[in-house]
Amino acid sequence: MSPRHSAAGGNPWALPAGSTRPRRLRTTAAMRRLVAEHRVHPAELVLPMFVKEGLAEPVALQSMPGVQQHTLDSLVKAARDAVDAGVGGLMLFGVPEQHDEIGSGATDPDGILNVALRRLRDELGDDTVLMSDLCLDEFTSHGHCGVLDEQGRVDNDATLQRYADMAIAQAEAGAHLVGPSGMMDGQVAVIRRALDEAGHTDVGILAYAVKYASAAYGPFREAVESTLQGDRRTYQQDGANRTEALREVQLDLAEGADLVMVKPALPYLDILRDVREISDVPVAAYQVSGELAMIEAAGAKGWIDRDAMVLETLTAIKRAGAQIILTYYATEVARRLQAS
Repeated sequence: MSPRHSAAGGNPWALPAGSTRPRRLRTTAAMRRLVAEHRVHPAELVLPMFVKEGLAEPVALQSMPGVQQHTLDSLVKAARDAVDAGVGGLMLFGVPEQHDEIGSGATDPDGILNVALRRLRDELGDDTVLMSDLCLDEFTSHGHCGVLDEQGRVDNDATLQRYADMAIAQAEAGAHLVGPSGMMDGQVAVIRRALDEAGHTDVGILAYAVKYASAAYGPFREAVESTLQGDRRTYQQDGANRTEALREVQLDLAEGADLVMVKPALPYLDILRDVREISDVPVAAYQVSGELAMIEAAGAKGWIDRDAMVLETLTAIKRAGAQIILTYYATEVARRLQAS
C-alpha cells in the first residue's frame, strides 16, 4: 500500500493527516481561476476575415457556421466590433471576381484585398494589428499558391518575385504585418528585402513557417472560392515529419521573420511546443476552418458542449506554446472573457 493510501482511522484508503490534497485547489470557480496556469486573453487573439469583391450583402459560409464573406462595409463593422471586444489583430483574405494565371489581382492597388486593407487602416488606424494573407491561391485561375511553369508545377523563384510585389502592395495599402503562407523556399528573405528597399522597414513578417498539407483546410476553400484541382503537397509540409518543421522555422528566423506560425493548430500541438522552445520571436498558431467545422458540427448534434469546447481547444493551443492564436472565434471568445 502506498503512503498516500496508508491506513488511517481504520479506513485503509483514507489519506493520512496532513497529506497533500490537490483537490483543495479545485473547490470553487474562484479558486480554479486563481491558480490557473494558462489563460486565453483577448489581446492574444487574431480574427481571420474574408472580403469578397462585388458583394451587395454578406454571405454566410455553409461549412463554417458563424463566418461570412464580407462586403467592404460589413467588413469594417465586424472589424470594429472585434477591436471593441479587445481582439488583438485581424488577418484579411481577399476573394476577387476575376482570376488569372499569375494572380494579377493580388498586386493591383484596386484589387479587393488592397482596397480592403486601405479601408480598414483608414478606419482603425493603429487601434489593431492589421495583417494580410500574402499568397496567390485566392487570385490564380489554377488555385495554386504560386506561378506555374510549363509542366504545371509551382515555380518557386518566379513565385518569389510575385510575393515581393504583393508585400509592397500590401504594405502600401496599410498592413502592419504581411503573412506569407505559400511555403516557398526563401520567401521570408525575398519579402524582407523587398519591403526594406521600398522603405517599408516597419512592416513586419508573420511567417507561416510550419504549414502542413492538411485535410482541415477544406471549409476554407469555400470561403475563398478556391479553384484548386489536386493538392499542394509538393510545397506544404508532410504531416509525418517533425524535424523538417523545425528546419523550416530555423530558416525563416534566419531570413528575418518577426513572428512564426504553426498551421493547423490542434493536430500539431507537439510541433507547436517544439517551435516555441527554439523560437526567439513570438509564436502563433492558426485554429483553421476544419477545426471550427468539427466543433460546430458536433455541437449542433448535441454531442459536445460547443461553448466549453471552443474555450478548451484555445486553452490547449495556448498551453502548447502559442502566444498568438488566429481563430474564427476571436470576437465571440473575447466578449465571453470580458464578461466572465
